[in-house]
Amino acid sequence: MEKKTVLSCIQPTGHMHFGNYFGAVKNWVDLQEKYDCFYGVVNYHAMTMPYKPDKLRQNTWDLIFNLLATGIQPENLFIQSLVPEHSELSWIFNCFTPYGRLNQMTQFKDKSSKSTDDGFISAGLLNYPVLQAADILIYRADFVPVGKDQDQHLELTRTIASRFNNQVGKEYFVMPKGLHTETPKIASTADPTRKMSKSAGEKHYINVFDDEARIRKQIRSAVTDTGEPSGEMSAGVENLFLLIKAGGNEQAHVSLMEDYNADNLKYVDLKEAAAETLVALSQKFREKRAELLANKKEVKGQIKASSAEIRKRAQQTLKDVKDLSGLMNVRF
Repeated sequence: MEKKTVLSCIQPTGHMHFGNYFGAVKNWVDLQEKYDCFYGVVNYHAMTMPYKPDKLRQNTWDLIFNLLATGIQPENLFIQSLVPEHSELSWIFNCFTPYGRLNQMTQFKDKSSKSTDDGFISAGLLNYPVLQAADILIYRADFVPVGKDQDQHLELTRTIASRFNNQVGKEYFVMPKGLHTETPKIASTADPTRKMSKSAGEKHYINVFDDEARIRKQIRSAVTDTGEPSGEMSAGVENLFLLIKAGGNEQAHVSLMEDYNADNLKYVDLKEAAAETLVALSQKFREKRAELLANKKEVKGQIKASSAEIRKRAQQTLKDVKDLSGLMNVRF
């Protein structure tokens, strides 16, 4: 039986923290066992806001090595700019996208409200949901792992696919479905009322590849009580339990939960278990990353090759789309 296709992408925006790992990347690793997966590092999307070219290049490769170190298979990985058909399909899709829908996108409203020094807002920021639709549809993806905040983008993708099908008179694109898997939402240990995030500052995220001492220090300083009514588990304590469970330390999770239910939980024990869980994971990932970096040239060549192989599928889709749209095709 042919496997269904899953497409998911991530922007190269710097370090991978445990919120990224438990909230997305770990799920990607698990999905590889069941689906035909395409995972993209979407560096075109990282250009929609002001950026530094050298930093973008560095972040792209850093993220590739991080993804490989945490268990993503190299044959499933591609770099978006190595598959130029994404941008060509995006232009075609622009002609099937209702302009008003782009103005209504929540993320456009949020990001465009953040002023830059010169007040510049790029057209790319407005149009990037169309490129996102091209990312999905160019691989004829059956499923897209999404959180609730991405449902709006997936719905626009389905709208574009439907309008294209109607215009060309053929049900060419299948309607991709959201894959709402159970993924933990990790909070900042410094402020458990907000999600773990790099944008909030260094104390609000824990780098997956940090050294042991720094991870332990951040967990030791984790906020526990945040003023919840008596008898309710505080957000900070709940977050530490979540880190332990998400990290696979089931024995510690069960034992400490028994202590909590017996009103006998010591925060020092909870923090120690959370630190041990994250340190063990980080050590495994850091060792794998060091192994990959020792063969940096070979690994980069491997990802360029996987991008070229994955590009063949994108080329076929674009050829079909151009034929259906009445456009001339280049032979390949």
